[in-house]
Amino acid sequence: MRAVTRWRYWPEPELHRRIWSLAWPMMLSNITVPLLGLVDTAVIGHLPSPHYLGAVAVASMIFSILYWTFGFLRMGTTGLVAQASGRDDGTAVRSLLAQSLILATVIGTLIIVLRTPITEIALTLMDPAPNVLGEAREYAAIRAFGAPAMLCSYALIGWFVGNENTRVPLILLTSSNLLNMLLDLLFVYGFGMHANGVALASVIAEWFSLLLGLWFCRRLLAQMPGEWLLEPLRRLQAYSAMIRVNRYLFIRTVTLLLTFAFFTAQGARQGTDILSANAVLLNFLILISNALDGFAHATEALSGRTLGQGKLDRFYRTVAGAGIWSLVSALLLTLVFGIAGNGIISLLTGIEAVREQAAIYLPWLVALPLIGIWSFLLDGVFIGTTQVRAMQNTMLFSVFAVFLPVWWFSQPLANHGLWLAFVSFFAARGISGGWVYWRISRQQGWQPS
Repeated sequence: MRAVTRWRYWPEPELHRRIWSLAWPMMLSNITVPLLGLVDTAVIGHLPSPHYLGAVAVASMIFSILYWTFGFLRMGTTGLVAQASGRDDGTAVRSLLAQSLILATVIGTLIIVLRTPITEIALTLMDPAPNVLGEAREYAAIRAFGAPAMLCSYALIGWFVGNENTRVPLILLTSSNLLNMLLDLLFVYGFGMHANGVALASVIAEWFSLLLGLWFCRRLLAQMPGEWLLEPLRRLQAYSAMIRVNRYLFIRTVTLLLTFAFFTAQGARQGTDILSANAVLLNFLILISNALDGFAHATEALSGRTLGQGKLDRFYRTVAGAGIWSLVSALLLTLVFGIAGNGIISLLTGIEAVREQAAIYLPWLVALPLIGIWSFLLDGVFIGTTQVRAMQNTMLFSVFAVFLPVWWFSQPLANHGLWLAFVSFFAARGISGGWVYWRISRQQGWQPS
């Protein structure tokens, strides 16, 4: 087999257009998520007492972490569906949709059943002020009823991306977040509700998103050959591929969450100003992920489809094309952060002490796009090709063999040492992922699941 870096695998113009057509809707979709958080904060933040804002911040964090933990429902569905779609197997595409929705419904229902112990354990760990606890419990008790809808929406978004349709996820996220914002205003200012109103608005918007997604799903299936089979839904063995893929993604996601939690905790140990400055700088990471995740999603869909079709030449061209545009985006982000980074910090906080601290550590964020680009891109490749065990292993290696040792030995550098460990973590993910990609390519091991 020829080396995968030769000009033979240079992407043609049509492929560049296809990558962009899939990437830009996901970029816009990603922007709506932090925007909703800002609106929630603004609405509840104008109530007379600050404890309402504290309750929403604490309780919504519980569900953000919970839902992020089960993000494998989107990622795992995308790769399997993309490969089935590449084989023109409409029956498998339908079965995968049903299986992922069933799995999401079961997990979401368990969250409702276990909502009280989950909430109490989380609140005990967070230890908020006594006047925040009551509102936070009420928020969580309501918000839990949106869990099945939210997790099913994850599965639907993964299914649409696997079918190379990223415009429907854009419609779903934009419309549901807009509805959420309007309901926030209605319930809080119109009906005089507090944290419970924000929770109710989220639940209604989550169910609306699911119903709208199912409607779009029905339209897409009407144009797709294939049939519904009950047998793959009855036998546990038929779920083996999805369970295997999701198992590895679950471990990978939990490890990533623990890494961010560790980073935050170590910043907190250095004082409030450092904690706040790191929180401000992590918003730069959100901008990076919003840009680079768009190309990662395109890579998931296109690499899975080409692998399902057995077109390895086009698979390598897809990875090359997504890599080119990811690199261009990373260069632009580095340029923007280098020129306007301090201005962005000033927009995010008006506290002078926090601004000064954030400016000291800004160079780490200027370098991060070019260092982290490869981890985002290769995640897209591994999800689309369902090489998720490799994805899990590179994450474990990057955390336990790089991030934690670098942090340990760089503690004398204080927060600079913490950022060095964090940036090294992204570098390790890219390098180890690149090695896995090279090894599989050399062994001609890219095979559909």
